[in-house]
Amino acid sequence: MNIESALKEAMTIDGAIGVSLVDYESGMSLGFLGGGKDLDLEVAAAGNTEVVRAKVRTLARLSLEEAIEDILITLSTQYHLLRPLARSHGSLFLYFALDRSRANLALARHELKRIEAMLEV
Repeated sequence: MNIESALKEAMTIDGAIGVSLVDYESGMSLGFLGGGKDLDLEVAAAGNTEVVRAKVRTLARLSLEEAIEDILITLSTQYHLLRPLARSHGSLFLYFALDRSRANLALARHELKRIEAMLEV
């Protein structure tokens, strides 16, 4: 599955607001769908690179040989999921924003994992 197809697939998940594939080393988005006036995905993706970088650094300082499955940020009306891709994909992560009132968080996490497994970068 290419990047465009993966992003389109993510946007079919109930409650999807926007999704982006981001390089956390550069902060650049490789592609995005959704967002809008209430959520600038490029700004959000760039800002969330700091969250991912911080967690990667912390794991290294703790000498933990663990992989981050996802990072969840809960807002009053939204969920934001940051899902670093397998190390074979380098420094990429999926950034996914959901409307909290319409989303099933467990299902969204499951679907992102499935999309990640099929994604070819």
